[in-house]
Amino acid sequence: MSNVVILDGAWGTELQARGLTAGDCPDEWNISHPDAVISVASAYANAGSRIILTNTFRSNRIALSDYGFADRVVQFNAEGVAHSKTGAGGRAQVFGSVGPSGKVMAAGEVTADQLRTAFEEQIKAMADAKVDGIVIETMSDPEEAVIAVAAARRTGLPVVASMAYDTGKKKDRTMTGATPERAAEMLAEAGADIVGANCGCGIELYVDICRRLHAATSKPIWIKANAGLPEVAGGKTRYTMTAGEFGHYAKALEEAGASYIGGCCGTNPDFIRALCGVLSGEN
Repeated sequence: MSNVVILDGAWGTELQARGLTAGDCPDEWNISHPDAVISVASAYANAGSRIILTNTFRSNRIALSDYGFADRVVQFNAEGVAHSKTGAGGRAQVFGSVGPSGKVMAAGEVTADQLRTAFEEQIKAMADAKVDGIVIETMSDPEEAVIAVAAARRTGLPVVASMAYDTGKKKDRTMTGATPERAAEMLAEAGADIVGANCGCGIELYVDICRRLHAATSKPIWIKANAGLPEVAGGKTRYTMTAGEFGHYAKALEEAGASYIGGCCGTNPDFIRALCGVLSGEN
């Protein structure tokens, strides 16, 4: 029997399936469409997820300012936690999703102090709402991730730090050029309890990245890969990998050292069921 903890899958596309349109702020749906948000969390719990994230990926002050919602950080995060907890119904833990600011520190678009203030505000709001852990995810700049980890550590909650790898000839670097080894070293040193990779390239390339992360740190490894490499047709991005094909990689990821496995872009509850089936030996 596998000891891997099954995570949830994508949130954005699940909300789009429920009516979210391009250009809308997904996090605002925590206020305007609570039933839809709850239903996503519930669907993942039904599929077998043991940790479910929150609909708060963009809910830091810097990112929300692009939508005109900078003054609603506490509200969006508190409701995001509450909705995922309701959907989980005690069947899964709820970890708060903390995404990047969307600004580039090296380009002078944002300062370290601004990032620190924004992440502290967001993470405190989720901690006050009794979230079970914090996931700093889809980060491209390990320096920004380290600032977020420091903010999360102040809560005393479990902290996951996950980078997105999609750059370079082998698609094994973050957008700022960090390797899995360098990121693992920095995130572990910053105090992350779990180190990982999510989004970026497809699951077929994340097996090797998982192996490299596992070799670079003694921390548990968290993997939430996309459903293969995307295809762009008619200006729209789509993923053609099936749930069964995705699930096929579960054992390889486990053997590469993953302790936590879920899905990112292009995945849905069927993909989580496929992971559960493979890892339980049913498929």
